[in-house]
Amino acid sequence: MSNRRSRQPSSSGSSRISDDQIVDLLSKLRRILPKIHDSGRSSKVSKVLQETCNYIRSLHREVDDLSERLFQLLGTIDADSPEATIIRSLILQ
Repeated sequence: MSNRRSRQPSSSGSSRISDDQIVDLLSKLRRILPKIHDSGRSSKVSKVLQETCNYIRSLHREVDDLSERLFQLLGTIDADSPEATIIRSLILQ
């Protein structure tokens, strides 16, 4: 049986992740990914990883969109108002 992952520590001295840890992480990803979770089916590793990447990209786009909306909102209110202070604190996080 050929296995791509070595069970020996890597050259940097840290241990590689075990198969059980991979299964556990994939299970956690399946639970938090909307498309995978809603489907209720067992998914291949490649599908879970692809959906994870897609979901992270989606979250990045959403953060960018919300940041842009906050900047626009900040431009429409008094710079010294309590609302402006809250928006600035959100932007700087």
